[in-house]
Amino acid sequence: MDSKAIEVTFMIVGGGIAGVSCAEGLAFLVPEEKVILISDSALLKAVTNIIPLGKTLMQFDVEERSSESFKETYPSISVIHDVVMKINCAEKLVETKGGIQISYKKLCLCTGAKPKVIAENNPYVIGIRDTESVEHFSERIRNSKRIIVVGNGGIATEIVHEVEDVEVIWVIKDDHISATFVDPGAAEFFQDKLIKKDSYDHHAQSSPVKRMKYTITNGTVTKGGPALGPDWHNSFEMKGVSTVSTKVNIEYCCEISKVLYPNELSEEERTEQWPIYAKLTNGKVIGCDFIVSATGVIPHSQLTGLQTLKKAEDGGILVDWKLETSEKNIFAAGDVCTANWELAEHWFQMRLWTQAQQMGRYAAKAMVSTLRDEEFLQDFCFELFTHVTKFFGYKVVLLGLYNGQKLDRNYEILLRMTKGKEYIKLILKNGKMQGAVLIGDTDLEEMCENLILNQLDLSSYGEDLLNPDIDIEDYFD
Repeated sequence: MDSKAIEVTFMIVGGGIAGVSCAEGLAFLVPEEKVILISDSALLKAVTNIIPLGKTLMQFDVEERSSESFKETYPSISVIHDVVMKINCAEKLVETKGGIQISYKKLCLCTGAKPKVIAENNPYVIGIRDTESVEHFSERIRNSKRIIVVGNGGIATEIVHEVEDVEVIWVIKDDHISATFVDPGAAEFFQDKLIKKDSYDHHAQSSPVKRMKYTITNGTVTKGGPALGPDWHNSFEMKGVSTVSTKVNIEYCCEISKVLYPNELSEEERTEQWPIYAKLTNGKVIGCDFIVSATGVIPHSQLTGLQTLKKAEDGGILVDWKLETSEKNIFAAGDVCTANWELAEHWFQMRLWTQAQQMGRYAAKAMVSTLRDEEFLQDFCFELFTHVTKFFGYKVVLLGLYNGQKLDRNYEILLRMTKGKEYIKLILKNGKMQGAVLIGDTDLEEMCENLILNQLDLSSYGEDLLNPDIDIEDYFD
């Protein structure tokens, strides 16, 4: 684009899953209108191959696309590889680092979130969030014998499972692994994979990848680019140089209190020679080649000119049921925003790829409807929390209040576990299903979704709900 002053109907800031989903939604709803998407990364994250598993539950792939190929697919969308420097809400004007001024009618902020990194400027600490950081991790691990992984969410869990030929010290603040998503029972189910890690051939056991692998074109990745999507690890070498098989040691209920260089330690503390050491809150001092920080994210909401926008305690931009911010005509979707409406009984916000895609699509609908002054209803996806992912090689489906969120421990659990095959946990209150955790190929996701949405009284079925000798789906066809 040669012009330095551009007028546009819809503008989106951010090339991650939320921003691209919003742009695609606009291209579908109003193909005649001009849309500009500004991304500080040359690679955009597009959701592809959506497979509906129920009314709201879906599985999808994430594909990294160049801005050129994206423009070919959607002629009404112009992609600008630039950084937004200032937003003037009163004049509906955006200024970029490259000197472009864009006036808009409707603006959607999809700037995502940035990782919370311990010891942020330490060269031996790597925060993993985007493609560039994973490339850096992949390069560093090639010459490593031991790493420390801090965090207990999805990325930390996948790293611990995927790395080979390296000793892993996994530091978690909880009393069980993967606590962001699963309970102690499911963690024990997964733990078997960690114990057996020494004895099985990772490459022989790995199943075919069903999602798009990521590619980097000409190395054009900008720091702070879009977040990773599902199966991000499959395109990267994650192998160290340890002479022993991969070994995972877990430090429970503790955190890193301090990151120290060798010269900062006493002789007693420095029993082995490593480039960096971590002092844990349990008193241990552990050396390693480098530390991986995967301890959550902070909404990337600090844009010049948006100081007047109301924000939540977590730093997210507050949005109403239309995903509109406190400034009229400015919307927000994905990790950067925080839901500020009366939430449905079985939905809550988590900063996940699933919700980024849902919010992006819905923001497009809201922007078009408000522009045309049309009435519209909130999307049905906000009725039920759903997420599909994969941990330790197992398919994981989370539905509704899957860990008893919002229920104040006033619920009962039905549980079925077949070691090495499946783990099924149903959350019930007053005889009605409130949530479910389904690990493995259970084929129960659609039934559970319907039972949570319909709130049928299941009291008469009792424990037969999970009786393996009864095909319970037949009851609810």
